[in-house]
Amino acid sequence: MSTIDGADQARGGVAYKRVMLKISGEALMGDQGFGLHPPTVQRVAQEVKACHALGVEICMVIGGGNIFRGLAGSAQGMERTTADYMGMLATVMNALAMQSALEALGVFTRVISAIPMDQVCEPYIRRRAVRHLEKKRVCIFAAGTGNPFFTTDTAAALRANEMGCEAVFKGTKVDGVYDKDPKKFADAKRYDTVSYDEALEKNLGVMDATAIALSRDNRLPIIVFSLDEPGGFRGILAGQGTYTTVKG
Repeated sequence: MSTIDGADQARGGVAYKRVMLKISGEALMGDQGFGLHPPTVQRVAQEVKACHALGVEICMVIGGGNIFRGLAGSAQGMERTTADYMGMLATVMNALAMQSALEALGVFTRVISAIPMDQVCEPYIRRRAVRHLEKKRVCIFAAGTGNPFFTTDTAAALRANEMGCEAVFKGTKVDGVYDKDPKKFADAKRYDTVSYDEALEKNLGVMDATAIALSRDNRLPIIVFSLDEPGGFRGILAGQGTYTTVKG
């Protein structure tokens, strides 16, 4: 946990000016076993709107595991590259759903895809995306990196660096990084801070190894928090709440 310093006061009480929010596709399922749960999508959109209202420039990457997961398809005999491309298309569907929910709340949003599909979203052009952020539009980056064998975690770290984000916020089901699964072990210990190297060595499940290494190489902190806690995202942007910071 941290407090707001003088620089944060000058920003209107928020610790970050531009951030990347990474959430899994499963986070949008609600209590369902598959697909999108509209009330859950709306709740996440309201969280994003509350943060956007603070003046924070927000990028988003949403996984596609609620619709299709490339690794699972590959494990069932599907060719890996094809399975991964199908997973990328699933992320576009989730991004469009989130765009619809945000714009229903009055938040201007752009879906930007690494795979060109001009009828439904914009192609990824870095300078154009930066300009959207400067105009206070939420940018949702879809279709991963556009390449198979890379996860949406890696896409989030990549786009965060390209956009000049100050941190990656990883929304999960738990309020930080633990040494073991807190849902299975009552004595699980939560870290307040953990180094990139320790996260990799202990395989703590923060993000995939490529995303952590990319963040380490560019000194981009990863903040892991509970997306299920109402107001959690907004509180952490103000330097409050419970979370784990991966840095150093």
